[in-house]
Amino acid sequence: MDFPQCPPSLKGIQHFLKLAQEHDTRDPVIAYWARLYALQIGLKASTQSAEETKLLLSLMDWLELMKKQHSANEAITNDIAAQAHIENYALKLFLYADKQDREENFGKNVVKAFYSSGVLYDMLQTFGELSDEALQNRKYAKWKAAYIHNCLKNGETPIPGPLPDDDDEAVVTGAHEEGDTSHEADTPPANLENDQPPSSPPVTTPHITPPTAEEVLNNPSKLPSPPVEEEKPGGFEPYVPTGQPNPAATTVYQPIVPVAGLQITADQMIKAQKYCKYAGSALNYDDVKTAVDNLQKALKLLTTGQD
Repeated sequence: MDFPQCPPSLKGIQHFLKLAQEHDTRDPVIAYWARLYALQIGLKASTQSAEETKLLLSLMDWLELMKKQHSANEAITNDIAAQAHIENYALKLFLYADKQDREENFGKNVVKAFYSSGVLYDMLQTFGELSDEALQNRKYAKWKAAYIHNCLKNGETPIPGPLPDDDDEAVVTGAHEEGDTSHEADTPPANLENDQPPSSPPVTTPHITPPTAEEVLNNPSKLPSPPVEEEKPGGFEPYVPTGQPNPAATTVYQPIVPVAGLQITADQMIKAQKYCKYAGSALNYDDVKTAVDNLQKALKLLTTGQD
C-alpha cells in the first residue's frame, strides 16, 4: 500500500513510519505496531489539515486490512503477545548494537541499530508505562546513537561502552522527558545536558550535537538483523545506580505457600499469563534470571493474589 507523504506538521511520527516500512516484509508485527503507534501520536498532534487527514486515514485503512489478514497471529491481535514480541526484538537489537559498540565495530549500522531499538522502546508505551529496564535501555540507546553518529561525522573515534562526564553532561533529556510520547521519535535527543550514561572512571567528553531526523532517516545503511540463536549477543551489563544493591546478587527466592480459598480475578489471570510469556521469551535468549523473576511473579500472584 502506498501511503501519502508525511506532512511536516506530523514529523514526530516519521521514525515510526520509517521503521514500519523497513519491517513490512521482515517482521509484519513490528510494522503493524509501529504504524499503530504512529497513528495514535498523529491523532493527538493533528491539526486536521487535509494532508494530515489523508495520511491518518490511510494508516487506519492499512491497520484494519492487516488485522484481517493476520487474524491468526496473536502478536497482532493480542496485546500481551504483542508487547512480549516487541520487547524481545527491542532488547535483542539493543544487545546487538551494544556488543558491536563494545567490540569497537563502529559504523552507521550500529548507530541505526541503537536508534531503532530506542524507537521500539517508544512503541512499547502503547501498552502502558515502560519498565525501569526499558526506560534505561531507551535512554542509553538514543544517547549512544547520537554519540557514535557525531564521532563518525567529525572524524573522531568513539569510546566504546558507557561514557562518564565530570559535569554530568551527556544524556537524552529536554524534549524527551520520560512519558512524553508526542516528541519521542521526532529527532534524536534534542539536548544532552542533564543525565549521563553510567560508568566509573572520570573522562571528560565534548558536548554532543545530535543528528537530525533527516540524517537518520536517509541513512543508506540497512538496519542489521539481530544475531541468530547461535550468535547470541553478550557483554551488556545493566546499570545499577550508585548506592543501590544489584538485584541479581541479592535476590533470594522464597517458596510461596498458597492462600486457602483464594479467588483469582480475570485481570490477575491475564497478568500471570503475561509474566509466563515474558519468562518463556527470556529463556529464548538464555536469560535465566529474567525468566525466574517473571515465573516467581506469576506464582506469587496466583497463590497470594498480590503482585
